Amino acid sequence: MSTEVKITAARLHRVRMPLVHEFRTSSHRKTFLDHILVELEDASGAIGWGEIASTSDPYYAPETVETCWHVAERYLLPAVIGQVWDRPEQVSRLWAKVRGNQFAKAGVDVAAWVLWSSVCGVSLAAALGGTRTEVVAGVSLGIEPTIDDLLAEVERQTAAGYPRVKLKIAPGWDVEPVRAVRAAYPDLDLHVDANGIYTEEHLTALRALDEFGLTMIEQPFAPRALLAHARLQRTIATPVCLDESIETLDDLETALSVDALKVLNIKVSRMGGLTAARAAHDRAQQAGIPVWCGGMHEFGIGRAANVAVSSLPGFTLPSDVSASEKYYARDVIEPAVIAVRGVVQVPEATGLGHQVDTDLIAANTVATLSL
Repeated sequence: MSTEVKITAARLHRVRMPLVHEFRTSSHRKTFLDHILVELEDASGAIGWGEIASTSDPYYAPETVETCWHVAERYLLPAVIGQVWDRPEQVSRLWAKVRGNQFAKAGVDVAAWVLWSSVCGVSLAAALGGTRTEVVAGVSLGIEPTIDDLLAEVERQTAAGYPRVKLKIAPGWDVEPVRAVRAAYPDLDLHVDANGIYTEEHLTALRALDEFGLTMIEQPFAPRALLAHARLQRTIATPVCLDESIETLDDLETALSVDALKVLNIKVSRMGGLTAARAAHDRAQQAGIPVWCGGMHEFGIGRAANVAVSSLPGFTLPSDVSASEKYYARDVIEPAVIAVRGVVQVPEATGLGHQVDTDLIAANTVATLSL
C-alpha cells in the first residue's frame, strides 16, 4: 500500500491530566501527568495524532517533558514539515541525524502512522499488520503504603477481570509483598517490575522471588547492565524481562547475544515509535522471544497506539493496555479504551479508531506550539 503524504503543519499540546489513583514506582510517585500531544496535518487537511509520553523527571529515562518539547520543536517537526513520503516508516529517516530522544521521536512517528492510516482509509492495527481483533490486558500496580493496601488494590483489579497483575518492587518492598499477593491469589498471572533499581548486591532477594511462580522479573538491574541480567537469568527459573535496556534494535541484538532476556517488553514510547516497535516485534518473534506491550500511563492517543501494535501476532502475553478509567476520570479520546473482563477490542475504524476530544485537550493544555 502506497499513499503520498505531505505534512504542511504541526502542533504540540502540553496537556496535564490528574490520575485517579496515585502511582509510585521504585524512583518516584505521581498524582498527575504532563504529556505532549502531537498533531500532524497534511495538504488535504487530514490529521494524525501522536503522544509523547515521557516522564516529567529523568528517572525512568533521560528524557523529560521539557527536553522532548525542545527536541520536537527544534529538530523533529522542522524535519518533517514540507517533506513528501508514501510510507510512515520513511518518516524516521527524516531525523536520522538526531540521536537518542526516543520518547520525542515516538510521538511524531505515531502521529505519522495515524495520519497515513487515516489517509489510506484503514485502521492503525491493519496498517501495522495486526492480526488480532482483541487484546488481553494486564494492569500495573505501584508501591502502596502497606501490604493490606496492595492486597485491596489487587482485589479491585482482579474483580474487574484483569488476568495479569504486575507489581512494582524495590529493595525492602519485594519478597514479602509478593508472598502476600501470591498467597491470596495462587493462580494469578503475576509478575514484578523493578525499573532497574537493584544491583547484584540484592541477588538474595531477587533469587528468593523464584519460589512464587512469577511470569517474569522485569528489569531488575540498570539499563546497560546486560551482563548482570544474563548472570541472574542463569541462576533462576523465572524469566527475566527487559524494558529500559532495550531502546534500539541494536540493544535487542546485544541482549539476545548474551542471553540477557527470555521476555521482551516493547514500549512504543521507549523505542521511538511504532516503526521501531514493529521491527522489535519481528526480531523477537524470529528469536523465539515472547513480547508484550508496556505502557507509560498514556492518555488515550498513546493507549490506542499500544492497542494497535498489540494486535501483532507475537504479542502473546497480556499487555499494559488496561481501560482508560483505571488512570483517568475522563480520557482525551471517545470512546475511551474499555476493557471487558480484561479484554480490549482492537478498533476497526480508520486511523486511530477513536475520536480525539479536542475540547478536553484545550481545557487541560498548559502550553501550545504551532509550526
